[in-house]
Amino acid sequence: MLDLCKLLHYRIQRTKRKQKKDKNKSKYTSMVVFTEEQEALVNSSWEAFKKNIPQLSILFYTLILEKVPDAKDMFSFLKSFDGIPHNNSTLEAHAELIFEMTRDSAVQLRAKGKVDVADDVTLEYLGSVHVQKGVIDLHFMVFKEAMLKTIKKAVEDKWSEELDCAWGIAYDELASAIKKAMGW
Repeated sequence: MLDLCKLLHYRIQRTKRKQKKDKNKSKYTSMVVFTEEQEALVNSSWEAFKKNIPQLSILFYTLILEKVPDAKDMFSFLKSFDGIPHNNSTLEAHAELIFEMTRDSAVQLRAKGKVDVADDVTLEYLGSVHVQKGVIDLHFMVFKEAMLKTIKKAVEDKWSEELDCAWGIAYDELASAIKKAMGW
């Protein structure tokens, strides 16, 4: 199943690159096929994540800072601490928001075939904050890896390649929308 997931994701990205190249020739908008099963996998693992946000948010940021220690300065709630602070409501809320936005992306992909960020956070705002903080493509890759490892910890023995694929596609589509808002 993982090879099928990689193939599907490769086709999505290839289609987007082709559409960007042919932008002036057509108004065609890419649609991502996200199955009901994928959405259910993301939703059930999201529920598992929410049951242990304090511990899992610490794991999430620990994994990020292990790969990119300088990323600490991008987060106001990490700047004045050595290591990852425990019992930090801002850290927990930020982790919850990132995971929730990714879960919402899965729901939107299933319903609309694309990601639309709504509510209190707009893509323009997310794009400007990411530009201001100096986010580069490596940061998106590290976040994705940390997110997948955190979800794996949340669901433990229920982890599967299909679950990895579903969260990966949802995250990649959200990251793609943010990058577009960043002007990439």
